[in-house]
Amino acid sequence: MSQVAFESKRNTRALVLLMVVVLAWGTMWPVNKALLAYMPPIWSVALRTYISMLTLFAISLLVTGLALPKRQDLPVLVSMVVLHMVAFTILSQLALQWVPAGRSAVLAYTSVLWAPIGAALCLGETLSRRRILGLGFGILGLVAIFNPFTFDWSDRGAVAGNALLLLAAMLWAASIVHNRGHAWRSTPFQLAPWQALLAAVLLTLAAVSIEGPPVVSWNGRSLALLLFAGIAGTALAYWAAAVSSSELPASTTSLGLLGTPAVSVAVALLLLGEAPTFPLVLALVLLIGGIAVGATGSRRA
Repeated sequence: MSQVAFESKRNTRALVLLMVVVLAWGTMWPVNKALLAYMPPIWSVALRTYISMLTLFAISLLVTGLALPKRQDLPVLVSMVVLHMVAFTILSQLALQWVPAGRSAVLAYTSVLWAPIGAALCLGETLSRRRILGLGFGILGLVAIFNPFTFDWSDRGAVAGNALLLLAAMLWAASIVHNRGHAWRSTPFQLAPWQALLAAVLLTLAAVSIEGPPVVSWNGRSLALLLFAGIAGTALAYWAAAVSSSELPASTTSLGLLGTPAVSVAVALLLLGEAPTFPLVLALVLLIGGIAVGATGSRRA
């Protein structure tokens, strides 16, 4: 096989894997909301994480090889676990009790808008004009969602849920900034099983402390939802993301992942019957447009 043909085949595989990631992560939000009918929110995240941990260790042992984390990578390993895998997931899962899955995914992905601001403040990166323009589009998207003429500010659950999602997005952005500024010794996927292990322990402690012993309604649907969330939606998607991002330009990966909240809105309609509202669609278009403008305006997108 010629080098050109090999590169073409590898790029095709990477694009397919990227599409798998978008579909898996986009489906996760409706699946996570559906799980709330069968188990408490924090326990659903903890159980999902145990399944993904076992899957990630299996992939590492059988495919990529298991490697212990380097000591220099421990700070970023811990920060990604605490900020993203624990705090973000707990807050977003709690928010799903009051906020539709499609809307939750859109708000969660504002993290990609907050991250450049954090990078400018903490890492000294310059906010380009395109970044600022993209942030402006994103803020307009938030205005569309929280339009005082359409948002029910008297609904305390909705207000709390949306606030939790915005806080979760900012914590995810902080994790992105730390990740971006870290000098990696291991690859992100080599750290993934150990991150999942630590996250599972912390999530279990949080679940026991806040929700007590797990009360789960086990049946075929709840088990299928949990297995999808842990295996396809988390572990396999994370592996596919690691492979595709290593073989595709960063801008291609960033722009491809913008389809995730759109998939969430579509799957929420099919799985949960959540009909998207005009403000949500407008916000989705503005947020995706803003992220796309910012991503294409930086070589390190």
